Amino acid sequence: MNEKQHNGELYLPNSSELLEQQTICLDKLYDFNQTRPTELEKRTQLLKEMFAEIGKDCYIEPPFHANWGGAHIHFGNNVYANFNLTCVDDTHIYVGDNTMFGPNVTLATAGHPILPELREMQYQYNIPIVIGKNCWLGSGVVVLPGVTIGDNTVIGAGSIVTKDIPSNVVAVGNPCKVLRAINEHDKIYYFRNHKIKR
Repeated sequence: MNEKQHNGELYLPNSSELLEQQTICLDKLYDFNQTRPTELEKRTQLLKEMFAEIGKDCYIEPPFHANWGGAHIHFGNNVYANFNLTCVDDTHIYVGDNTMFGPNVTLATAGHPILPELREMQYQYNIPIVIGKNCWLGSGVVVLPGVTIGDNTVIGAGSIVTKDIPSNVVAVGNPCKVLRAINEHDKIYYFRNHKIKR
């Protein structure tokens, strides 16, 4: 089951072996979510224990939710997540340096078969998610299994990302689609008619 969990095949996530491993991870997640705002060092140490990989200067605002407590999450450096980041990390999630997540973002690697008979037997499959460096995912974004988002891309609030999104674009909607490339206008204005002052 451990192998099938990470190779995209159908598997049964409620096997006793997997549940035992998962519960250990969830205990650490519980500890992280009970930390006080003044316990930043404790939070940092717990994230190092919880995550598959976590770079320097990462910050996650509790509460943080993850099926495996972060055990299959790989963060680069300086990744920021506002409250209620939900990672369905039944398989691997990769996030590049300097990427930011708004509140209530969901990264879901797990899916269930369309065929009712298979769902009745509780089968599941997992496909990794890859998010590039220097991305910004706005509030309430949902990223589905198997999606790759390129470097420097902005995903608008409330978008449902069902397919790959390239680098250097603004993408929005349900399903999420490229709205435009990041361009010269963005070097002058940071929001609507608000000019960047340097």
